[in-house]
Amino acid sequence: MIKSVSVAKTHAAEIKSPEIKSAGGTGDVAAAFEDFSRAFEAFKETNDTRIAALETRGSADVLTEEKLARIDQALDEAHRNVERLALERARPALGGGRAPALAGEHKAAFAAYVRSGEADGLKGLETKALSAGSGPDGGYLVPTQVETEILRRLSLASPIRAIASVRTVSSGSYRKAFSTSGPASGWVGETAPRPQTSSQALAELSFPAMELYAMPAATQTLLDDAVVDIDAWIAEEVEQAFAEQESAAFVNGDGVNRPRGFLDYDTVASGAWEWGKIGTVSTGTAGAFPASSPSDVLVDLVYALKAGYRQNATFVMNRKTQSAIRKFKDSTGHYLWQPPSSLGQPATLMSFPLVEAEQMPDLGADSLSVAFGDFRRGYLVVDRQGVRILRDPFTAKPYVLFYTTKRVGGGVQDFDAIKLLKFAA
Repeated sequence: MIKSVSVAKTHAAEIKSPEIKSAGGTGDVAAAFEDFSRAFEAFKETNDTRIAALETRGSADVLTEEKLARIDQALDEAHRNVERLALERARPALGGGRAPALAGEHKAAFAAYVRSGEADGLKGLETKALSAGSGPDGGYLVPTQVETEILRRLSLASPIRAIASVRTVSSGSYRKAFSTSGPASGWVGETAPRPQTSSQALAELSFPAMELYAMPAATQTLLDDAVVDIDAWIAEEVEQAFAEQESAAFVNGDGVNRPRGFLDYDTVASGAWEWGKIGTVSTGTAGAFPASSPSDVLVDLVYALKAGYRQNATFVMNRKTQSAIRKFKDSTGHYLWQPPSSLGQPATLMSFPLVEAEQMPDLGADSLSVAFGDFRRGYLVVDRQGVRILRDPFTAKPYVLFYTTKRVGGGVQDFDAIKLLKFAA
């Protein structure tokens, strides 16, 4: 809990992050959210003191600046704790409900394979070992409920996946046709002849699914313990590894053996935007927000996006950029950044949701540190159906490794739906 104290008596020990006891109870989540709200109130109070000193003396007290930095750090940690607890509370239990006979047989055969290496049951279910289109190492499909749980966890843990469109395919890539010149159409009278329209210029976007892998390890003692839920263990072990790799690729990926991130595409000033490039709005100051009215560039960024995209738009930035923006106020003295209104909801900036993606670049000369757009229409994530596991008891004895693979692709599907803030003169 963060206490409001005088500047003269502020010490590092007085600015503490909220203590989280357990993810299991709703009371702990509510307490974490209450601590987060108190932290933001303390942040506003201290920042108001800093602003008042700047207006009256031309400079802020050093102790006030240090106190604000400590509160800001604690506020970030409190926010992460709230998100973690909300995420864990949102995870559904595996295996709820009765599965069809075949699914139950698959689940039992898969459990036998993971625990003891017995693959006869899975061999009987799968007519051939997977080699074409699934990686050279083969493996066995995980049960449907395990795959569903892995994807559900990824949608909660991977920031870009959570706001993008997600499409599941059974082939190695997804292709989408689009018109480069707009649809052929026109106006005619009720009895007037219908003139022939010019044919559309069509092009194709391709989103290949690349292989993503993780290799969790377990002791044989863990696998022999019948109480351990193997399905939940696998989903939990691969969740973070997959989420970290996906998050980085969806932002900065170069499209080589991984998805292509939206920052990897060519950019152009928003006023000269053309298809295939992402429009940018410059701050007018290299590596920073303008010293005077810094929030004006955020307004410019918002209105660089067309109204049809703006109504469902989201800000994306990393923690350091968010820390700088958190100090901004509007003309009425209200903070532009606001904490979540309830559990499970994102923070907002200028009433738009704000998603924190640590893979976004820090503020720097010519950096593209803030993205704003309708990512549901702008960015596409492609999942190839099927998650596979290959059991390896030999490489790291006495541990058993589980080479887990899934195939995922991604890229921009509507270049007009995303705008970037460029920190350049």
